[in-house]
Amino acid sequence: MRVIKEHVCGCLLAICGIMLLATNGSGYEINDKFSIGGVAAGIYQYQSISDAPGYESLGRGTLVLQPEVSFTPTEADELFVKFGFAAGNGLMEEGKSPFMLAPWAGDVQDDCKDINGRNRDYLLTAWYKHTFTFSEDHTLELTGGIIDATDYLDENAFSNDEYTQFMNEALVNGPNAFLPSYDIGGAIEWEIGPFSVKGAAMAIGSNGEEGEFDEPYNFYGIQFGYKADFGMGEGNYRVLVDTTSSDFSNAARTQKERRNCTIISFDQQLGEILGAWLRFGWQLGDKAVLVCKDLYSGGLNIGGNLWGREADNIGIGYAHLRGGNLDLDHTDVFEIYGRFALNDIFAITGDIQYMKDSMKVGDSPSGWIFGLRATAEF
Repeated sequence: MRVIKEHVCGCLLAICGIMLLATNGSGYEINDKFSIGGVAAGIYQYQSISDAPGYESLGRGTLVLQPEVSFTPTEADELFVKFGFAAGNGLMEEGKSPFMLAPWAGDVQDDCKDINGRNRDYLLTAWYKHTFTFSEDHTLELTGGIIDATDYLDENAFSNDEYTQFMNEALVNGPNAFLPSYDIGGAIEWEIGPFSVKGAAMAIGSNGEEGEFDEPYNFYGIQFGYKADFGMGEGNYRVLVDTTSSDFSNAARTQKERRNCTIISFDQQLGEILGAWLRFGWQLGDKAVLVCKDLYSGGLNIGGNLWGREADNIGIGYAHLRGGNLDLDHTDVFEIYGRFALNDIFAITGDIQYMKDSMKVGDSPSGWIFGLRATAEF
């Protein structure tokens, strides 16, 4: 308990420091080459559940601080480091939530320690990027180091950020796409006018399995994108294909298999107020252990222009995930949030989720999750 209190106090002091340093929401520039930025957040969620023996309705919170440092010695080069600190695991604490998916997709206390079995704590990313500029609308960026695949793949304008948008794991990224974070790898970003190609290759220290089945694996992903403007506003249309090395156990634990997935992700602005998004994904093959095989999700974004506050917004999202070869038959997630921006840095979000895991045999837990999120982007 004492350690948790010390972490909480440390995060609170850091947030206070942010209030003093930050002058806008895009970071604090030390000089023309160095800048610091990041995000600090306080999350509280209360779950009211049923049909879940051994679990109870309760509330949990967590504090998160993720500072970033950027050094740009030239216009074409950047060195970047991001750290992650957290106090508490919220409802993601083991034994507290009966659901297959996390009600908040952020990096909680346990996520910041022994990352991917590498015996590395708190250092999330550390990479170098070089940009080749061929013309005003033709660039190629190469990145190497400790990276996060979700920084390059499975993007979506309205469903991609657990600190400012949806909180549930199913509505932040495609959970069946197994996109790894915070490990050794490289990325490529190639943009020619409205077309883009992005790819990532990573060596991950752990496949997340237990005991003798826990071993490292390789990840490979490539995404093709097109940016369009049909007169209603900007739209983005993407197709992602990813795979792994054959280092995952099959359902019988008798041999090793690879994972494969295809994701399509669309987001389209529909005028100054309304936006819509879709994300569909399918894992290919059924030999590797699959908790959630297919994903079908979508939703709306309502901009604050509707009530005269441009920085505010409301998000409404729904996801249906079909189970794989384990006990889950399917999962349904509904979420609605309202984000109120206090200024360029601070925002408060109220959030309501409904989740239900329909199991093939036995109890099928369901429940409401009520959340409050305070975020500072600096």
